[in-house]
Amino acid sequence: MPDSVTRFLPPVLSVLRTCESGSCETVRLAELSFSAWSRGDLGEAVRLAAAAARRQSSSCPGACTGPAMIWHSALLVRIRELASGARVLGGIDELAATASHPDGLVAASLTCTADLAFTRGDVDSAADLAGRGALKAQEADLACLLPEAHTVLALSALRQGNMSTSLDFVNQLREDALLGRTADRPSQCAWAAAQYLEVQGGAKSAEHLVVGLITDDQLLLDLLSSQPAAASWLVRAGRNLGDEALARRAGAEAARLAELNGGLRSVEAAGMHADGLLEEDPERLIAAARSHLDLWAGASAYEDAGSLLCEMDRERDRAVEVLERAVDGYSNSAAPRDARRVVSKLRSLGVRRGRYPQYGSQDGTSTGSLTVTETAVAELVSQGFTNSQVGEHLFISGHTVAFHLKKIFRKMNVASRVELTRTWSRVANSAPELANAG
Repeated sequence: MPDSVTRFLPPVLSVLRTCESGSCETVRLAELSFSAWSRGDLGEAVRLAAAAARRQSSSCPGACTGPAMIWHSALLVRIRELASGARVLGGIDELAATASHPDGLVAASLTCTADLAFTRGDVDSAADLAGRGALKAQEADLACLLPEAHTVLALSALRQGNMSTSLDFVNQLREDALLGRTADRPSQCAWAAAQYLEVQGGAKSAEHLVVGLITDDQLLLDLLSSQPAAASWLVRAGRNLGDEALARRAGAEAARLAELNGGLRSVEAAGMHADGLLEEDPERLIAAARSHLDLWAGASAYEDAGSLLCEMDRERDRAVEVLERAVDGYSNSAAPRDARRVVSKLRSLGVRRGRYPQYGSQDGTSTGSLTVTETAVAELVSQGFTNSQVGEHLFISGHTVAFHLKKIFRKMNVASRVELTRTWSRVANSAPELANAG
């Protein structure tokens, strides 16, 4: 394989390449699968990965089967065939019991299962599995697996609105990159960091990563192949940066990938979503939302469609209907920050929802009787945000932030923002630290 491809060789396939058998068919099929994936032929990659996972020979009686199964499952998760991916992973435990290096197999299985859980919207389970996978990878001296675990942990925290925890793992991804651990999926690590920076400070703060992802052909292909929500996110980011050419480059690659992989629903939905954004076509965006197999991606397509409908004459009722679907999708994806952003749009249309998306509280922290909203306010204030900035993050007014802050001071027995920051830091540091898993 050429260097432009092998620089992304996944850890599980790196393990396969160490097979002592010089004629292992499992290794050959897995490498062919990886080569097909790297050129964008996703259906062929999955077919070859399935063949590799089934293949056993007398020269290599099963030793490579476990890593091949994990590779097959990982590809199924990427194209959002989640039930099939879960079935393949279900056979790993039995293999691990007889494997010569079970810790490595278990670590890889845990990180893959974490990615599966995150994609399903089970963010708490995803964080738990990724944390355990990171610890097991360290025990097995497989640091190459850490970036995948750290990516899931960073995005799980970000999706739940826990910015400080997300920053911890974004920083660990930066360390992974400096230590050369991200050679497998650098696009995934960069996208996780870009999402954090965009939430924290807008598209401009993530510009270097956005430009890097879109202008590097292999990085862009790798990201769009693995993340159905990435194409539309990059289109939005390009436009928010005022660079229409950049946005259209991301959309064109998504369309090319969809054409190359006709019949793969997740890829076709991603291409349709990006095209709907570029052409400002709410009907195409609604069709993409219905087609998406990824809950969060579907919710974002409904949000994009609703935002366009809001700007059209006589489409208020339809905009409300579509935005309500976006809120439900984000809520089912354990993404309260995204859900609240859409609730804020509904409020501007005169709609009040009885159900309000809630942020997750910090596990294990002793914060008295803080509500989930007060916890989110305290978290952001402790990071140095002003009331108006906190309001922008939580989609509430600065006056409402000040009201919550008074109650936080009283409940936590502090008298200033500085004292709150010190206290909040002590409380967070006393909680069980997943961040140490790296």
